Amino acid sequence: MYKVQLQQFEGPLDLLLFFIRRDELDVHDIPISRIADEFLAYVQFMEDVDLDGVGDFLYMAALLIGIKTRMLLPSSHVDEDGEPIDPRQELVERLLEYIRFKEVSDHLTARYEERIRQFTRGEAAAAVLTASESGSELVEATVFDLVTALRRVLTTTPEVDDHAVESEAYTIEEQQGFLETALNLNERTSFVTIMQGRSKPFIITAFLAVLEMARRGELDIFIEGRHDDFFLTLLPKNDTETAHEK
Repeated sequence: MYKVQLQQFEGPLDLLLFFIRRDELDVHDIPISRIADEFLAYVQFMEDVDLDGVGDFLYMAALLIGIKTRMLLPSSHVDEDGEPIDPRQELVERLLEYIRFKEVSDHLTARYEERIRQFTRGEAAAAVLTASESGSELVEATVFDLVTALRRVLTTTPEVDDHAVESEAYTIEEQQGFLETALNLNERTSFVTIMQGRSKPFIITAFLAVLEMARRGELDIFIEGRHDDFFLTLLPKNDTETAHEK
């Protein structure tokens, strides 16, 4: 079991890296046609869910489609050695630069955590000790890992009766209350299981509530084995209060 630590920022390059690492692709030889189609499908799904920052993803989707088109057409552009210029070259360079940036960021984070372990006092040190004592390995995950589970749930949601006239409306606050009640009854619960039989508006709002509660430090997210589901568990109230004070 792996305890998920969501990144602070998730952008279009993160989604490209998610596909590349998930399928163990060579960043220098990206199958642009398949990646472009899957990227566009994710962006369309994110629009339906109304996740923030879709505009940046739409720009990247347009860029991928442009590269895909240029790869299908004969090109007269050559480099200094007379070799045809790969339309993917600029994208690959951006990805490699972004990977280097993330590696430096991870290195600085590791140094910070090492410093905390050396001076074990205060709430930051206590948080690290709690994570190590739980027996779960802390890993960095992206929102897209969680979106994969969301897509799985929504594709199995029964279709709404066309004759139904009563619309459903849920708020994130209401869904936070639902999640708290459900997780108080079951200490660790699968997101897919808890959403079975629910309507799409209910599921989408509950998913946004999960992200908000994780951001505020009110629950932990765990991934076990397959990556199209995740598990939730509430944090103790004193941990939640400490997170709010920060």
